[in-house]
Amino acid sequence: MKPKLLLATNNQDKIEELRALLADLPLEIVLPASLGLDLDVEEDGSTYAENAAKKAVAFAAASHLISLADDSGLELAALGGAPGLYSARYSSKPGSTDADRRAYLLENLHGKAPPWTARFHATLAIAGPDGIVRLAEGDCPGEIVPTERGSGGFGYDPIFLLSEPDKTMAELSSEEKNRLSHRARAMEKAKPILIEVLHL
Repeated sequence: MKPKLLLATNNQDKIEELRALLADLPLEIVLPASLGLDLDVEEDGSTYAENAAKKAVAFAAASHLISLADDSGLELAALGGAPGLYSARYSSKPGSTDADRRAYLLENLHGKAPPWTARFHATLAIAGPDGIVRLAEGDCPGEIVPTERGSGGFGYDPIFLLSEPDKTMAELSSEEKNRLSHRARAMEKAKPILIEVLHL
């Protein structure tokens, strides 16, 4: 029987990405819905690590399974590092969509001279039912462009341009994204931890 790993998220886009990134490990991926888990962990930490750890610990305690959580964000030099921790909630109005957040970001860059250098950051937290947390981080540098390009990905991907290759994150194939993204880079560091804690 394969060891089980719970993905501590209800975000379908993240679930698909994490599934693909974990595909080469001999484990069984478990989703909160399959356990009837409906946890809404407040992301009130002051760092990505605090938020990711809080989610991983809560899901591990509720499920008695080793859990993997992610906290990630987009940081722009021109905005003093914003939206950062608040990337998923960066908006001028409640109930905003990804498209609304992209528009709001570009609005806030109005009058600031390009290039708008940026980076995506991801922190992955792995927690067991014992509450012990291990962390892995990854960054992906790039810049923000004013016109959306590509139909893949989610969030800020259509306006985040990588320097190499010369494509937005939304123009990458899923294979390319799962090699180059901040989450992919964090996962490369997380895999040895998973192999150790799950005895793979």
